[in-house]
Amino acid sequence: MLKSYPRTGPFPDRTELGYLPLCGYAALGDGRSVALSGADGSIDWWCVPNLDSPPMFDRLLAEQNGGCFLIAPTEPFTTKRGYRDGSNVHETVFTTASGRAVLTESLNTGPGGRLPWCELARRIEGLEGRVEFTVRLRFSTRADSICPYLSRNDNAMTFHAGEVLGLFRHTTGVEILSEEDEGIEARFCVEAGQREIVAIIAGQNEPLVVAKMEEIDRRIDVSDKEWREWSAEIGYDGLFAPEVMRSALALKFLLYSPTGAIAAAATTSLPEGIGNHKNYDYRYAWVRDASYTIKAFLRIGAMSEAKAAFTWLIHRLEEHGTHVCYQLNGSLVEPVQEIDLPGYRNSRPVVRGNQAAKQLQLGVYGDLFETAARFVAAGHIIDPHSAEVLADIADTCADAWRRKDAGIWELNELEHYTMSKISAWQGMARAAELAAGGHLPATCQPRWERTRDRIAAWIDAHCWCEERQSYLFYPGSDAFDASLALAVRFGFDGRDRLEKTIRAIDRHLSAGAFHYRYSGVESDEGCFLACSFWHCEALALLGHRDEAETRFRAILAGLDRGSGIFSEMIDPSDGTFLGNMPQGLTHLALIQTAATLSGNDI
Repeated sequence: MLKSYPRTGPFPDRTELGYLPLCGYAALGDGRSVALSGADGSIDWWCVPNLDSPPMFDRLLAEQNGGCFLIAPTEPFTTKRGYRDGSNVHETVFTTASGRAVLTESLNTGPGGRLPWCELARRIEGLEGRVEFTVRLRFSTRADSICPYLSRNDNAMTFHAGEVLGLFRHTTGVEILSEEDEGIEARFCVEAGQREIVAIIAGQNEPLVVAKMEEIDRRIDVSDKEWREWSAEIGYDGLFAPEVMRSALALKFLLYSPTGAIAAAATTSLPEGIGNHKNYDYRYAWVRDASYTIKAFLRIGAMSEAKAAFTWLIHRLEEHGTHVCYQLNGSLVEPVQEIDLPGYRNSRPVVRGNQAAKQLQLGVYGDLFETAARFVAAGHIIDPHSAEVLADIADTCADAWRRKDAGIWELNELEHYTMSKISAWQGMARAAELAAGGHLPATCQPRWERTRDRIAAWIDAHCWCEERQSYLFYPGSDAFDASLALAVRFGFDGRDRLEKTIRAIDRHLSAGAFHYRYSGVESDEGCFLACSFWHCEALALLGHRDEAETRFRAILAGLDRGSGIFSEMIDPSDGTFLGNMPQGLTHLALIQTAATLSGNDI
C-alpha cells in the first residue's frame, strides 16, 4: 500500500541544470552494495558487487558519459517519492498528462538475508490511465579503462563490464529497441492494474543464476518484509521516532554484511564545496565512524549489528594495529589515486583511496574505548582475548597523547588539537572505568587514571582561552572547533567552561540552523550536519532541553528535501546537499540527539 510521500515534484530539470541535486537521490541496499536512484528515474551510482568496488553506474560523477539505468515516462511528469514505512524498498509515483504509475525499487534480499548475487529489481505498476516509459541501460567505462560489451549464449544475453558479468532481465511487455555494446534501449506501457519488471542480476568472476521474472518480482516483497521485520525489532519509542527509524535504516546500508565493517558513506568524491578540491573517498571503515555507529545501534537496540561491527573493529586493531580507517574486507587502505572523470557538477578530483589512512589521530582511542564502555553498559560481555587487545591499545594511548596529530578533521597541519587531547582523555577515562568494573585487565589501571588526570590538567593549562571564554581549536590559535560539542557527551570538564565553549561555537560557527566545522572554512565547504546535531545534544545535556529541541526541529526542517537520505554537509544559503551520501555520521548523530532529547541515556 502506498504511503503519503514527503516530497512532490517536479524536481529540478537535470537537462537544464546539467546535474541532479543530491537531495533528489534515494539509496537502495542489500548489505553488500548501495545504489543511488534519482527522482527522474535514473540510477546513477552502483558499485558491483561490493560497496567499495569500481562503479558499474557512475553518471553521478560523469553526467554526460557515465553509466546509468534509467526508467522514466516519455512525457513530462511530476513525482512523489518515499520509502515504504519501516523499509528500504523505495517508491516513486510518476504523474503525467495521460496517467499515473508507481516505480518500486529494491536491491533484493531473500528470506535468509543477502543473496549470493546482486539483484537490482524495478517494478512499474499502472495506477491510472496509461503511461509510456523509456528504459536506457548504459555501463561505466571506468574512465575509459574498460570497454563493456554484450555477448549471447544458448541461455541468455549477458553484459560484461570489466570483471562484472550481468544479465538484463525483463518481462514480456518490455520491448527491446536496441542491444548494442554501448547499452540497451527499451520501452513499455502500463495501464491501471498492469505491471512490468526490469532487473539486473550481476556478479564478479562468478557463475550467475538466470532467475525467473516471477521470482525477482516476488523478492521485492520478500525484501520489504525482511526490512520491516528488522525495523520492528528496533527498541526505540522516544521522540522523533520516524526520523530515527529512517536514519537507522540508512545506517544499515553502510553495514557491510560479509565482514561487519561499517562504511563512512556509500560514495566517493562528492564535493564538500562545489568547484573546490575537498573531494574524498568515504567507502572505507573509519574507527571513528564505526564507533559512533555502534553506539547508535546500541542505543536503539540493534544488538546484532553492534556486536558484528565491534568484533570486526577489534580484530582489525589486533591485526594491523591502530589505524584511522580500513578497507571493508579488513585490509589497509590503499594510497590515493585520481580517476579521470569530470566529477559531480564538474568538481574534481575524483579519487579512490584516502590520505587519512596514514595519519595519527588521537581521537581513535577515545572512540574505541567509549564504544567498549557503551557495549558493557548495555549489559554485554567483552571476552578475555579482546580485553587484552584493548588493554594494549590503552597503553599505546598513554604513550601517544603528547604528540601532535591530524585531529578529528584530518588536517595536513599537525597540531595539539584540543579535541584530540579530550579524546585521549576520554580513552584513558573509559579504559580505567572498564578496568575498575572487571572488564579489562586491572594491571595498568593506576597508570591510566594518572594519565587521564595529566591530560585534563594539560588541556586546562593550554587549551582554554580566558579572553575568548572558550576552549579553542588548539593552543595559540584564535579559531573555534564545532566538534568540541562532543566533550559534553564525553563527560569532560564541568558545566561552566563547556557551556561557554558551546555558546562561543554558536556565535562564531553557526549559519542559521547549521554549523561549520571550524573557523575559516566558510568559503570552501558547507556546514557539517553532524556538528549541528552534536551541538543540539550538548545543549540538552547542559540542561537546555527546550532550546535543543527547537534547534533540532529547525535542522530537520532544513533537511526535509528528499526521501530522508542525508549527505555530509549542506549549503546554508540555499539548502544544497554537499559531500558523500548516505553519510553515516549525519544519520547516527540524528539518532543520538533524538535519543538524548527523549531522556534515553544508554
